[in-house]
Formats: sequence, structure tokens, C-alpha cells
Amino acid sequence: MIEKMLTVKNRAGIHARPAAIIAQTANKFESEISIGRDDALVNAKSIMGVITMAAGYNTNLVLKTDGPDEVAAAEDLVQLFESKFEED
Repeated sequence: MIEKMLTVKNRAGIHARPAAIIAQTANKFESEISIGRDDALVNAKSIMGVITMAAGYNTNLVLKTDGPDEVAAAEDLVQLFESKFEED
């Protein structure tokens, strides 16, 4: 299992478009992928799950990947957050 800390860097936070991008990216991988905030953990492959986190600008999240392609999954998702979902 890989665990990474993420920070929402785009000003609009995680709204529908970034949530869809996260879910689409996560669904490319066989590994179980979850994103959490506080004590809540959601399936990163679910757009609705990701949106329900209500993660605004500068929110800290934890990414957990577990499975055969966990390293690649973590790298791709970290890159999405670093690129601000190409919004800014």
C-alpha cells in the first residue's frame, strides 16, 4: 500500500470537472484507490464519492493506493493535483 499527502492547489477546489478527471484516471488502474479527508475515505473511482469530500482550495487529503499497479496509480494522481487539474 502506498500513502501520499495531497493538497488541493486549484482555486475552485474539487468540483465536478476535477472529480471526473480523478475518477477517470483512477479507473485506468486495477488497484484499489481511495482519497480521504479527516476520517472519511472515499473510492477515488467514484465521481460522486470524490465530490462529496467538498475539498476546497488548500485542503489536505490523503491518497491510498493498494494493488498490482499502485505505484503508477499514485504517481498519476499526484501529478493531477500538482498540475491543478490544468485549471489555473
